[in-house]
Amino acid sequence: MTDQLLKGAPATITVVFVLTPGLVLLDLAGPAQVFQSANAAGADYRVVHVASSPTVRSDQGVDLAATDEWPPLGAADLIIVPGRATAARTTNPAALSAEALVRLREHHRSGGTIASVCSGAFDLGQAGLLDHRRCTTHHELQDELARTHPSAEVVRDVLFTVDDRVITSAGIASGIDLALHLVAVAHGPSVAAAAARDMVVYTRRNGRDPQLSPLLIHRNHMDDLVHRVQDRIEYELDRTLPLRILASAEATSERTLTRAFVAATGTTPLRYQQTLRLEHAQSLIARGVSIDSAARQVGFADARMLRRLRSAERQRPD
Repeated sequence: MTDQLLKGAPATITVVFVLTPGLVLLDLAGPAQVFQSANAAGADYRVVHVASSPTVRSDQGVDLAATDEWPPLGAADLIIVPGRATAARTTNPAALSAEALVRLREHHRSGGTIASVCSGAFDLGQAGLLDHRRCTTHHELQDELARTHPSAEVVRDVLFTVDDRVITSAGIASGIDLALHLVAVAHGPSVAAAAARDMVVYTRRNGRDPQLSPLLIHRNHMDDLVHRVQDRIEYELDRTLPLRILASAEATSERTLTRAFVAATGTTPLRYQQTLRLEHAQSLIARGVSIDSAARQVGFADARMLRRLRSAERQRPD
């Protein structure tokens, strides 16, 4: 499936998980499984576990092996800090080493993305990455995070937040949503959706946050026909696929396909294609691709339509 990944997607992406004593296993295992499942769908993630000691004891009593050698990182690579249990945070509020804090700051400064799961947000705060940024954490820890980092804007009742390449997620299982978002940004929603289906989880998204991709919302269904049509639209972004072609490929009528598509996704096939094109174009532009080039890569005849859609998206109320 590698040849079906979205144009412009990075090749190998290194994901560094920073392990600290007392970490919650699901904070690590959930996102790590997303990247492994994404690899089975054609992506190429390399996962590295870094810690200040060769073995880290999790809150569940499982010893985890790690390295103290940080791999070289580029702007497309990720650093993720899983959360720790309350007892571990009480015993050692600042668990990240001085080197890890420097690494986090330097990676972000050089254009990389930093993420946390649950109480890992406190470690990002220790690194100074939450100052004047939107962030979140487990609902039981939000007041504490707001007190500890008064210059941060703590957002409540969301799965995760994205602010200037600093991503924070809510409690425990929301790390899966965070990782699916990262996969969707790098490789497109079809790869993220394939990873979610492999894990038998919903591709939940927070529609209240305008910074987040709306696309995986439309993958939160179990209709195989509609998934196949979505796959084709996503794999052939640079082609205009009229409804008659999509219906013919599935040996069904245009009316039947439209009815099934709307019932499953809440939108039409053509609107889905337009939304997908805009989302991927936004991702390309964020990585430095010109508007004209991004428009061509996602199938627009010229940049005028892309500019109109971007303008409409910016004006859309939250």
